[in-house]
Amino acid sequence: MATEIKSLHPQSVWNYFYELTQIPRPTGHMQEITRYMVNFGTNLGLETLQDTTGSVLIRKPATPGMENSKPLILQAHLDMVPQKNGDVTHDFTKDPIDAYIDGEWVTAHGTTLGADDGIGVALIMAVLADKSLKHGNLEAYFTVDEEEGMDGAFGLKPGYLKGKTLINCDSEEEGVLFVGCAGGADLNISFQFKEDTYIPEGDVAVKIILKGLKGGHSGVDIHLGRANANKLIFRFLKDAVCNYGARLSAVKGGSLRNAIPREAEAIITIPNDNAEALWELVSDYQDIYRKEYEGIEDNLSFTAELTELPGTLIPEEIQDDFINSIEGCQNGVISMLNDFPGTVESSCNLGIVRTSNEKIEICILVRSSSDSRKEAVCSSLESLFSLAGAKVEDGGSYGGWQPNIDSPILNVMAQTYQKLFGKRPEVKVMHAGLECGIIQENYPELDMVSIGPDLRHPHSPDEKVNIYSVEKVWNLIRETMQSI
Repeated sequence: MATEIKSLHPQSVWNYFYELTQIPRPTGHMQEITRYMVNFGTNLGLETLQDTTGSVLIRKPATPGMENSKPLILQAHLDMVPQKNGDVTHDFTKDPIDAYIDGEWVTAHGTTLGADDGIGVALIMAVLADKSLKHGNLEAYFTVDEEEGMDGAFGLKPGYLKGKTLINCDSEEEGVLFVGCAGGADLNISFQFKEDTYIPEGDVAVKIILKGLKGGHSGVDIHLGRANANKLIFRFLKDAVCNYGARLSAVKGGSLRNAIPREAEAIITIPNDNAEALWELVSDYQDIYRKEYEGIEDNLSFTAELTELPGTLIPEEIQDDFINSIEGCQNGVISMLNDFPGTVESSCNLGIVRTSNEKIEICILVRSSSDSRKEAVCSSLESLFSLAGAKVEDGGSYGGWQPNIDSPILNVMAQTYQKLFGKRPEVKVMHAGLECGIIQENYPELDMVSIGPDLRHPHSPDEKVNIYSVEKVWNLIRETMQSI
């Protein structure tokens, strides 16, 4: 039963996490969760504020004797990524998450769990509620809409936070202290066209379906070599159009710019005489993809089925430019960091491709720890899609969080970790985007570090959080608060 989660240790953390799973909180739907957080802070008798974005700030006074300790900010985001398997009926705006214990992990049935960043929120809530902890003045800052646009962090005004040290609770690897992250840029690309209503006599319509991919977080998982559903289906479409007389009517792949697409489908027409050969082509591509991604994508499914003839087609010249541009689009890891071996510097995620109402929309997220590299990748993509006749718009950009290896909070937490667990933690830079980089722009003197438990496959229905690692992070936070 899901309620068994409430019996896990530390019980206060897991109690709050369970409560969070019962509150719908996909990005863009923050009213219920922010109301819950305001009531939480108010009921504890703590100063509780909301800024213009809806983000919630709760202040807890220092315990007696700790008034001269450095004021500390604990920070996490309230929203979660809404991803589900295709056969799952779930409304993220209304339904609770069906979480359960699976061995050493907590996960969910067929949907994202929301441990990104619900477990960070729960850890901070437990700190605020625990009257036995010793600490200096605390601020708990819970931001809204981090996953799409980082609206809460961007709306943070200078001077609103009083502390000079911040622990971000949104990273996903226990035993690691993160001191930097990549920045990002969104590209919104569109083709406009007048639909072609002529469908050759004797053509049949076929739906092409690609599913069963792992997907994942386009920052955390981009180096794992997982398949991008958009890239795979367009590779097939080019072959079908060039060699089998196929015409494209519609396509839909991916749902979030920051999630590696797990599923894609397309509607095409094809001369009936070529239908049998197309079925063989689909089977061949399934074999090819399974071979290429052997050991990575074990559940890949690529199939075709007859469907009703569509009323319109994408004009051939638009169709060809569209397919060629997706085929040529960079995707995945582009460059690696020299100073932090094994860490991605720059990447590109072809997150969303969809057609509707005489329009093609493409959403791409570029990440990089280097502003110049980020700009270069964006320029390359702009050139590619402009040559194809598309409109390319800047959907927003944010800077990275630059590492400070002399950080006082980093040194304190490293020593505290050594004392608690008998070994030094690793120090890393994260390729995923954290709010620290944006917060740093308005609080350049803020000393920051990011921590979190072991979290696997965020932004996908395989998301899970390790139970024992949550306890370790809880103990690290508790001990750190007494040491700064």
